Amino acid sequence: MGINTPSEITANLQIGPTDEGMVRIYIEGDGIELPMDFDPEEAREIAEEILAAAAGVEQQTGK
Repeated sequence: MGINTPSEITANLQIGPTDEGMVRIYIEGDGIELPMDFDPEEAREIAEEILAAAAGVEQQTGK
């Protein structure tokens, strides 16, 4: 499955700080729990990538 492949999978997403000084992205879905921990710098890089992707979509769609 790639980035452009449609999917019917549903999942819950939670993002927040841990008590160990990490940023956790936690994904829970049909039979899966996936905690991913990042240091603050990595989390900022991920946030920048998400913002860049949103800006790209806005340019493509004119929104």
